[in-house]
Amino acid sequence: MEGGGKRAVCVWHRRAGKDLCSINWCAVSALTRPGLYWHLFPTYNQGRKIAWDGMTRDGRKFLDHFPEEMHEAKNNTEMRLTLKNGSIYQVVGTDNVDRLVGANPVGVVFSEYSLQDPRAWDYIRPILAENGGWALFIYTARGRNHGYDLLNVAKKNETWFQQVLSVEDTRAIPMSAVDEERAAGMPEEMIQQEFFCSFDAPLVGSYYGNPMARLLADNHITKVPYEPTLDVHTAWDLGVGDSTVIIFFQMHHNEIRVIDYYENEGEGLAHYVKIVREKEYVYGDHIAPHDIQVRDFSTGKSRIEAARELGIRFRVAPNLRVDDGIEAVRNILPRCYIDEDKCARLIEALRQYRKDWDEKNQCFRDRPLHDWTSHPADAMRYLALGIRDRINRNNKNLPRQAEGEYAIFSQY
Repeated sequence: MEGGGKRAVCVWHRRAGKDLCSINWCAVSALTRPGLYWHLFPTYNQGRKIAWDGMTRDGRKFLDHFPEEMHEAKNNTEMRLTLKNGSIYQVVGTDNVDRLVGANPVGVVFSEYSLQDPRAWDYIRPILAENGGWALFIYTARGRNHGYDLLNVAKKNETWFQQVLSVEDTRAIPMSAVDEERAAGMPEEMIQQEFFCSFDAPLVGSYYGNPMARLLADNHITKVPYEPTLDVHTAWDLGVGDSTVIIFFQMHHNEIRVIDYYENEGEGLAHYVKIVREKEYVYGDHIAPHDIQVRDFSTGKSRIEAARELGIRFRVAPNLRVDDGIEAVRNILPRCYIDEDKCARLIEALRQYRKDWDEKNQCFRDRPLHDWTSHPADAMRYLALGIRDRINRNNKNLPRQAEGEYAIFSQY
């Protein structure tokens, strides 16, 4: 980067100093080239905890690595540090990627990129290409997801820097400390991810990691074309000021073919109805969550009524516990074929959808982590619940014995 490089991928183990190193690089860059520098985290709260309020082991604040004599102003609420030469260093969460649109950063750090919404890089990439800015990706391994893919891109591109460092490489953490974590009950999968940078270890706490791995191994994640002789059904997760997701699927006996996917945010219901109508599909059922029946105080109508006026008649999925819905998804996944191109974001979300980690008690909470994967996973949950009765009905109609006219004893 000091020699003019613009892209770097650093997969370093836990406590290797990824964010502190990046903050120092931001400080150097901000004094060299005035501009906006972003330090991006999966969530706003993570950014505050790790970068804005972070300290070294000897108690020095991370932000003190920006020379104090260069400070112009510090906004604690927006986590923005303005320097006297006009540069700005700001800590930002990518949990709402649309907020990134419109700014013009010249340097960007993607911290824990393997856990971030991959759309954030898609939004920022054209900006950096236009202004000649740099991007630094720092993270630990989290299975073969978009972080794994980006590392492989960097390996094949001579203009990118890439490096994988485990505790065996840096010796920053003694093996005795790793053994202590193991003895204290830290899952072996997490040890392999966090300390040894293993991309092959299952994502710890993932609800669908193993079933999705089996789908890939069984070639169920592939090209899944639209079959015109079958109805297309949709399953929705309807956000309010949040992402809305639509999954398009077809059913052939007990085979579930997920052929298409759409996600957006900041749009009204009419926008999504228009998207559905513009596709070439012939539709069957439209499945929605139970809260679509809640009335809006401003209009006096529920969204199910508003959708009906727009030409979409929703069928409401059963209102069951989240755990029951997750189990329903696990049950149908082996029957699913998912289009690898049109549904790439859904596939990635299902791989990463996981339990919330309790840092204080060092254990998983009995609830999902709410991040960018939540909306696609919720839509898949409504799909599973919405077709459950149909699958059960199909199973009951299956013949219990072979049917045929050939009589094996007729020759006697």
